[in-house]
Amino acid sequence: MMNTESMDECILVCVYYGPNGERLMRRGGKIAKMLKCPLYVLTVDPQPEDEWDIEKTHYISVWRKIAEEIGAELIEKYNEKRPIVKVICDITKQKNVTQIVLGQTAQSRWEEITKGSIINELLHKLSFVDLHLVSVSRELEVQEGFYEKGIRAYLMEVNEGHRLCFNHTYLDKYEGIFYKEVGTDFNNGVFKFMMGNEMVEVPVIDDHVKDIHKSIN
Repeated sequence: MMNTESMDECILVCVYYGPNGERLMRRGGKIAKMLKCPLYVLTVDPQPEDEWDIEKTHYISVWRKIAEEIGAELIEKYNEKRPIVKVICDITKQKNVTQIVLGQTAQSRWEEITKGSIINELLHKLSFVDLHLVSVSRELEVQEGFYEKGIRAYLMEVNEGHRLCFNHTYLDKYEGIFYKEVGTDFNNGVFKFMMGNEMVEVPVIDDHVKDIHKSIN
């Protein structure tokens, strides 16, 4: 349940699909916990829900779990045709938001937020709100550029660790998203999945994950 002990402050975190979403939510969660105030997480998509691909569905599932963990209300706006700034402003006024956490996410609509024009527009329209712009690390941007689009995959426990497979069976230990390295004929890349309430990323080499606890984060 959301902690509403202090109503003087209210945090809104804006996220879009990608690995930076969890980081932004937890950053907002820390601020809200420190201020003992309400926390909202907003995601916007121009597509209707029934047109999502597996990657979007995966991230939304992860965010819902994290939102519950950190005591946030996740606001999902789909089939949304309004400009991003308009949506942010409307939610800000509806929820009496005083601080907004924004992220620079590679290859997404939120990337526009890092450009001065939209920042200036938010500052102009929401002069009473503090903006926190969280940048993505260079390593993450480079890493994303070397992988193909993610696909649903599973890890099966074997003697030497875990083996990657793409057909679901009762032997599967973990379900997640596999990102294959560009330019390789073998299944080398990164497997992302939920372990408890944490998003874990492990390297895949020739269909195998040797150490499931050795995250590359």
